[in-house]
Amino acid sequence: MSINRKVKRYMPILIVLAIILYSAVGIDYSEAGNMSFDMVKSVLTGLFQPDWAYVYDGSGEDLVSLMLLTIGIAFLGTVIATILALPLTFISAHNLWKSNTIISKIGKFICNVLRAFPELVYAIIFVKMVGPGPFAGVLAIGVHQIGMLGKLYTEEIESMDEAPVESMTAVGANFWQTMFYARLPQLIPTFLSLALNHFEIAVRSAATLGLVGAGGIGAPMIFAIQSRAWDKVGIILFGIIITVFLIDAVTGYLRKKLQ
Repeated sequence: MSINRKVKRYMPILIVLAIILYSAVGIDYSEAGNMSFDMVKSVLTGLFQPDWAYVYDGSGEDLVSLMLLTIGIAFLGTVIATILALPLTFISAHNLWKSNTIISKIGKFICNVLRAFPELVYAIIFVKMVGPGPFAGVLAIGVHQIGMLGKLYTEEIESMDEAPVESMTAVGANFWQTMFYARLPQLIPTFLSLALNHFEIAVRSAATLGLVGAGGIGAPMIFAIQSRAWDKVGIILFGIIITVFLIDAVTGYLRKKLQ
């Protein structure tokens, strides 16, 4: 093997190792000395001895109530995104605008801009705009997922089978007739499957939005961490894990039915 081939073969590995080394050197390790065995033991003991009394107490601020609120934030945000992503998708798909590619490029640019920022950034913005609470969380998830779903929906339209569309066009069907009778019947099951998948992702995201005041289970979790109430942190994490597993099972079942 020549030297040039060896360089080309091992260069990516060397670049990755260099990035890892640079990142490791740049970390400030001065606080690591504050960690003690007793601290680690206290955290683990609290996490594995959760506060079961917090599961439900009827106050509306318990685990069950806040997890239902978190699911509601994720669900409504995903519904909003699913609906609003559709018109953006029809703008972004280049096979719908063969005569004017500028339109599809603008649509894709909007999708990229919307999905470029994480939900937490949107949540901070909307908390300042509409005030703290679940509504800010719904808007944050909705706006972010418009970009995410818009991109995925666009890719599905661009890669779909065009044979039914061409057959209808050949017999005189117009744009809207081919859209409703040739494209959407193929795309709706996939669109719904993608929406279900992103609902599952949105639940995990909504669980953290409370950290910045956008409703959900995140707020009591950060308060419990700050006060070192590890037993409460443990039950909250347990609730999030169970919720994510259940939603994953339900959405997985529904996605199989849509195939």
